[in-house]
Amino acid sequence: MATTAAAAAAAEMLPLKDRVAIVTGSSRGIGRAIALHLASLGAKLVVNYTSPGSSAQADAVAAEINSSSPGSAVSVRADVSDPAQVKSLFDAAEEAFGSPVHVLVNSAAVLDSKYPTIANTSVDDFDKTFSINARGAFLCCRESANRLKRGGGGRIVMLSSSLVAALKPNYGAYTASKAAVETMVKILAKELKGTGITANCVAPGPIATEMFFVGKTEEMINKVIQECPHSRLGETKDVAPLVGFLVTDAAEWINGQVVRVNGGYV
Repeated sequence: MATTAAAAAAAEMLPLKDRVAIVTGSSRGIGRAIALHLASLGAKLVVNYTSPGSSAQADAVAAEINSSSPGSAVSVRADVSDPAQVKSLFDAAEEAFGSPVHVLVNSAAVLDSKYPTIANTSVDDFDKTFSINARGAFLCCRESANRLKRGGGGRIVMLSSSLVAALKPNYGAYTASKAAVETMVKILAKELKGTGITANCVAPGPIATEMFFVGKTEEMINKVIQECPHSRLGETKDVAPLVGFLVTDAAEWINGQVVRVNGGYV
């Protein structure tokens, strides 16, 4: 009985023990915080990055995880807008840990820091936004639907944005790309019937990351802070625990949902 109790306690402390998780765009920002949090719950992590310039940051995240749990993380470069590279990302995860992937969290995204109106958005910038944010999410969803572990424990979480609810000017392409993701995930959850895999979106509000600050004036930042009931920007630590919960067994009954985490911003 003591052994059973100890095992139950260990499972509660490490609900993702030995489960393999891929977190795209996890060399920095929200993705980094999610990767570190999932590792703290016992998961084995694939830390994904896209640009060569992010290699050192991704390696640092993997090293931080491995410092407390050796052999629990690898960094893998892959562009989520490229189907071959998304496939290779899953291949690398399976090869590194000898197990099917249990969890996919898609945090990779781009935001046009010029903050143009729709009338002033170039076709190239629109295409770039949709290529990463919508096409990338689709490719990650498709690969996950075909390759995540069946029979329970399979979890898909797509990062969206509370802008889909707020509908602020100057974010037209970005918000539209995230609205597409939310719609796709709600349909995917139904299509995965019988697999034990859940699919949800987490939609943060303004979070103090490099992507949020780039291109914004102090006046723009202060306006966002004033609009939040807590009178502050969100932090990555406000988002990661929610994602962590959604990928555990305890969240099985949460499926096909969009959870907005924004401090009451919208």
